[in-house]
Amino acid sequence: MSSGIAYTKPSITELEVGYATDAARNGWGTQCYDYIHRFEMLFREHLGVRHAIATSSCTGALHMGLAALEVGPGDEVILADSNWIASAAPITYLGATPVFVDIDPVSWCMAPEAAEAAITEKTKAIIAVHLYGNLCDMDRLLAIGEKHGISVIEDAAEAIGSVYHGKRAGAIGRFGTFSFHGTKTLTTGEGGIFVTNDDALHEQVLTLSNHGRARSQTRQFWPDTVGFKYKMSNLQAAIGCGQMERIGELIARKRAIFAYYRERLAGLPGITLNPEPDGVEIGAWMPTVVFAPETGIRREHLQAAFAAADIDARVFFYPLSGLPMFSPRRDNRHAWEIPERAFNLPSYHDMCLADQNRVIAVLEGLLRV
Repeated sequence: MSSGIAYTKPSITELEVGYATDAARNGWGTQCYDYIHRFEMLFREHLGVRHAIATSSCTGALHMGLAALEVGPGDEVILADSNWIASAAPITYLGATPVFVDIDPVSWCMAPEAAEAAITEKTKAIIAVHLYGNLCDMDRLLAIGEKHGISVIEDAAEAIGSVYHGKRAGAIGRFGTFSFHGTKTLTTGEGGIFVTNDDALHEQVLTLSNHGRARSQTRQFWPDTVGFKYKMSNLQAAIGCGQMERIGELIARKRAIFAYYRERLAGLPGITLNPEPDGVEIGAWMPTVVFAPETGIRREHLQAAFAAADIDARVFFYPLSGLPMFSPRRDNRHAWEIPERAFNLPSYHDMCLADQNRVIAVLEGLLRV
């Protein structure tokens, strides 16, 4: 009997275990930030940015970044309707309103023309979410932001390893955020990071990240404003340091898994995978198939077929505006329709070709029916 196939799981080696053990034994007192600072440095160097602040989650990083931009009640923030709720939740924490727009049917990321059409006098920012490691059209979004005087932010939670015309995802907008959840290409268990090249914005977020205590403040236990507690622990950062030393290998493995899917599925009619246009290299965090409408294959068929094969694939994100806490935006046609015929494929680091072939066989079987 074949064993089940997980959709994702981390790659943890003795390197990470060794660093975590050292942090548990020795990372206290004056050494309690050592691995955090090292992790931030390694991430800055990898991304090519000036500043990085490790956080307890990508959600927390996004929350602090938006707060530093003074997003608040009465403001609007534009983002694509096809996203996980973590991209929208921090907007609501600050009392602002998320404005959901349609996605591009090829990239599944925010459609720039839809974003521009949604701009009002209340718009404070645009969040470009690089869905599943696919990349938003950053040139067009940055031009829109500059034209209207609006900050363009990158939610690169899923885009470790993605490169847009020579620049790494997350290093292009006013600021970027990443996730290191256990499902991600690079993990610290839970965790995230805020990155920016904006010196003043970095200083604001650094103050907010430390309960509102500015690093220039000489008085002990004296907060200068009400801040947050979204710090990454030294133990988590120790694991992250090991992962960063292996970042090239981790990204390359994700891309190799995606390349095999793309090669094997290329001849199947009615299926498209994550696009990789000229000048773009995707980190391929989540290989995803979208079935053409004429195939008649829907989400429920995919769920049943993969469950029968003991394969833990997962559904495409539902439109955020379809969730009970938001108002429906059915005019976001692609964001509402594509999830009904799309699925994420397993792609964990140690996945073998035999397991990938099992996944491919399910897709082939569906198209033969």
